[in-house]
Amino acid sequence: MSTVNSEKLSSARFSEATDEFVEIFTASVDFDQRMAQEDIEGSLAHARMLHKIGILTQQELEDIITGLNQISQEIRNGEFNWSIKQEDVHMNIEARLTDLIGTAGKKLHTGRSRNDQVATDIRLYLRKEIDLIKQQLTRLQSALLDLAEQEASTVMPGFTHLQVAQPVTFGHHLMAWFEMLKRDRERLDDCLKRINIMPLGAAALAGTSYPIDRFMTAELLGFSRPSANSLDSVSDRDFAIEFTAAASLIMMHLSRFSEELVLWSSAQFDFIDMPDAFCTGSSIMPQKKNPDVPELVRGKSGRVTGHLISLLMLMKSQPLAYNKDNQEDKEPLFDTVDTLLNCLRAFADMMPHIKTKKDTMRQAARKGFATATDLADYLVRKGMPFRDAHEVVGQAVKLGLDSNRDLADLTLTELKQFSDLIEQDVFDILTLEGSVAARKHIGGTAPETVRAAIKTARAELVSDE
Repeated sequence: MSTVNSEKLSSARFSEATDEFVEIFTASVDFDQRMAQEDIEGSLAHARMLHKIGILTQQELEDIITGLNQISQEIRNGEFNWSIKQEDVHMNIEARLTDLIGTAGKKLHTGRSRNDQVATDIRLYLRKEIDLIKQQLTRLQSALLDLAEQEASTVMPGFTHLQVAQPVTFGHHLMAWFEMLKRDRERLDDCLKRINIMPLGAAALAGTSYPIDRFMTAELLGFSRPSANSLDSVSDRDFAIEFTAAASLIMMHLSRFSEELVLWSSAQFDFIDMPDAFCTGSSIMPQKKNPDVPELVRGKSGRVTGHLISLLMLMKSQPLAYNKDNQEDKEPLFDTVDTLLNCLRAFADMMPHIKTKKDTMRQAARKGFATATDLADYLVRKGMPFRDAHEVVGQAVKLGLDSNRDLADLTLTELKQFSDLIEQDVFDILTLEGSVAARKHIGGTAPETVRAAIKTARAELVSDE
């Protein structure tokens, strides 16, 4: 067994040095240094609180502030020397602070533990990242609204079971994605309520005997309140799991959207033209234009969902309070943030450049007897029971299949053989435009309804910013 001559700040209790492999194995500084600025932010607030309660003198507080600001600048400039010997971001910063200002640096950890420190850092980090995620969500939602407005009257087939069901407008279809992203945004806002609670002051697990002012620290850091139980504060990561669950739902929605973009851009559908900048070619087939961005986003959804499962499994068997297991929370959390931000950015960048093929969409909507339900509704309005109307329309569809014609192409005489209730006005609703225009209630696919929904959505986006 090889050992190292450790210079850890927390090594005094041990009679022999840490095994070299174990030191590397247990260190987290390679990845948790990402939270360095949040760690410094938390330390500055903690120092000001310690000064208020008389633990730090005015000079010591000023030295700590100066030292932490210098460390912050060193990190930004890439000049900070990260050491595995100090295990994590917290001890690295504290060791450097002590090097810079001496004894005052050693006083900073009074009344706190790395347990409540890291829980606070993660919350500060997530709070900042959620703001960035929401900005990308807004960009994507705005791009969807712009495209939906352009395509509010563009007729396309609506599908169930991937079979032509009823005609809808492309604008209406895009607004379905807007609504999904709207709920995703609401989930993030709700998640923030539980993230924005401050664990600092819980110390290792039982609180501290110093007369700390947790409300002051919470106010300085912008938290809504201090946490209510010290054991819970340092031991649970449900707030991170909740965020990852919300991220998984966003990625699931993006994956479904990706699937449609892949289908729509294929030769078999040919509904849209994907922008060249977001596609690649084939190494041997020169005609290929592969929709790599939506395919990759579709694949990355599994990655984020995997992180959610990892975090759930991480927490499920832990006794109170803090355990070293929780060091494993950061890498899946960080990768979830990075993956989600990148996927949202890719979609927000790509959406304004998607070109629709209106004629192809319209021709596709004419296949599969998309206005069959309209004919049934027409007969019901004439007084026929719906089940009888369903039977009549089935007979008309069979005639269309046998003669390879759409319902709108059948003659009035042919239609009247199935019911005398059918008159010339039936052709007003058998056309694709007539079908979508008739659905003008709230939530419907009529162009005027879609435009009204877009107007409302734009107002909501502005108010949320």
